[in-house]
Amino acid sequence: MSPEKFKRKLTAILSADVKGYSRLMGEDEEGTIRTLNAYLEAIAGFVQKHQGRIVGTAGDSMLAEFASVVDAVRCAVEVQNELKYRNADLPETRRMEFRIGINLGDVIEEGEQIYGDGVNIAARLESLAEAGGICISGTVYEHVEKKLSLGYEYLGEQAVKNITKPVRVYRVLMEPEAAGKVIGEKKGKPRQWQRMVFPLGIILFVVVAAVGGWRFYLRPASHPKMDISSVKKMAFPLPDVPSIAVLPFVNMSEDPKQEFLGDAITESIIMALSKVPRLFVIARDSTSTYKGKPVKVKQVSEELGVRYVLEGSVQRSGDRVRITAQLIDALIGIHLWAERYDRDLKDIFALQDEITLKILVATQVKLTEGELSLGVGKHYRGKQGLDCYLKIMEGIGYVDRFTSEDNNLARRIAGEVIAMCPEVPMAYRLMAAVYQQDFWLSPTKSPAESIEKGIAMIQKALALDDTFAEGHSVLSVFYLQKREYDKAIAEGERAVALNPSGATILAVYAQILQYAGRSEEAIPLYQKAIRLNPHGPIWYYETFGVALLMTGRYEEAVLALKKTIQHVPNYMWAHLILAATYVKMGREKEARAEAAEVLRINPKFSIDFVEKRSLTKDQSARDNFSNALRKAGLK
Repeated sequence: MSPEKFKRKLTAILSADVKGYSRLMGEDEEGTIRTLNAYLEAIAGFVQKHQGRIVGTAGDSMLAEFASVVDAVRCAVEVQNELKYRNADLPETRRMEFRIGINLGDVIEEGEQIYGDGVNIAARLESLAEAGGICISGTVYEHVEKKLSLGYEYLGEQAVKNITKPVRVYRVLMEPEAAGKVIGEKKGKPRQWQRMVFPLGIILFVVVAAVGGWRFYLRPASHPKMDISSVKKMAFPLPDVPSIAVLPFVNMSEDPKQEFLGDAITESIIMALSKVPRLFVIARDSTSTYKGKPVKVKQVSEELGVRYVLEGSVQRSGDRVRITAQLIDALIGIHLWAERYDRDLKDIFALQDEITLKILVATQVKLTEGELSLGVGKHYRGKQGLDCYLKIMEGIGYVDRFTSEDNNLARRIAGEVIAMCPEVPMAYRLMAAVYQQDFWLSPTKSPAESIEKGIAMIQKALALDDTFAEGHSVLSVFYLQKREYDKAIAEGERAVALNPSGATILAVYAQILQYAGRSEEAIPLYQKAIRLNPHGPIWYYETFGVALLMTGRYEEAVLALKKTIQHVPNYMWAHLILAATYVKMGREKEARAEAAEVLRINPKFSIDFVEKRSLTKDQSARDNFSNALRKAGLK
């Protein structure tokens, strides 16, 4: 055995085993995986809190080390208390109870792999622990006996397979009334090395989860470290400022209708972070593509081109809410921090601000005085304000579905919120969004009337808060629809000044400049918006294609438009613009193929329809576009 490859060290261990896992997977695979992952994430958070390090994770297993035996036991106790709280909200058949065994002993280390007698003993301790309980070896007991407010029950000397001498075992008593008690104690004389203090001693611990009466053994970790993302493999260049993706907060409530609460928290944190100029924040459209999927931090980091990833969960029970969050540095594979918050629902705004500020501190972004108020809660007061906030978030969800039926549901909710909380700007913003959808979905006989009503709503919102960036952006679109270009540009500029990292705000302003005849200025804004939101709305690429067409960058226009069609093959406008682009390139055959696609999607298509809907200010540009469509074979 080469001394360079192997070495021995003093270590302690914790192993995990899940009872009933196979049965639960058969009944509800998605729910079981979601619960297990959330619980393992919580354990990882406590490990980090107590200065531990995750040595390895693989599927449902976890291996960690500590510099202190005391920290290891403290961590185990907090884990069990946390999981007991979580399980209380679940039906008995769905509960996952972890058993924990902790040992301090000799192990063999090969790189990051650890095995040997210390691991065997920990596994035996794990099997002796009750569901929701902790067992420790005598060596651990010698170190923590007088240092923690806990009790202990001596379980005697236990034989361990392949270990010559029996092992003394103690059960940890976590109840407050048990503190200081030792039941059935029988101390053996500790060896000399057991009385030593090991400042570099490593605690490995084995977590055991139990559900029902089945067992599923967690195997030793085959991947000892969190996978580290590679800058070379990133789909986009890493920004020169701190960059972050906020993943959708997982709904851990039993009620699926509470899904919107996690979406609301995610959106609020992203909005607050995007207001900071020295931070690069991926938009929610792009991070939401990972919702409900088992993704690794490394994958998110490389696909979106960011260094930091925030993930979390939310669980609502009546007027109480539990939120967990952890911030991960994907480039070095560590948790910067992890927290669990148990609060009244009415405190959710302060909690969102707290999480936001922790992110900024961890990523070393300093705020100026004008940026210290980042949250969305300043307009919501008391229980009624909270109810309005939750209703608004629900209404936005309906608007985003882009159907007449859902838009009408949003209209009803917006009306209720305005009546309840007339001082909340977002209530009017929601109603303005409804009218904007009316314009595009055309359920009304008068699109012009929808525009005017929408303007009235958003102006009420801005009268309440003129720093509302999204409000200025929405107003700019209404002015564009009225072809009042100067007003549209002014509102777009104001929105960007208030939120320079808002992807959609940047894309809207670019669109306005493009239609106003300033396509050259629009192109870098589109590029930044797409970098901030690579999986954003299809219109990003469609209107970007128009700007490229208008500036003679035909090859790039084709790429942007094809990307739109790749996502939505039956999107008529993308085929239409692509047909005109091919005409400009002299590729008549391909232009006619795209024109045929337009007629397939809309057999009643006419160039007259396009000319009436066009928002382009320059008449000659509109004429050139129409002539190109005629050359492609359209009428």
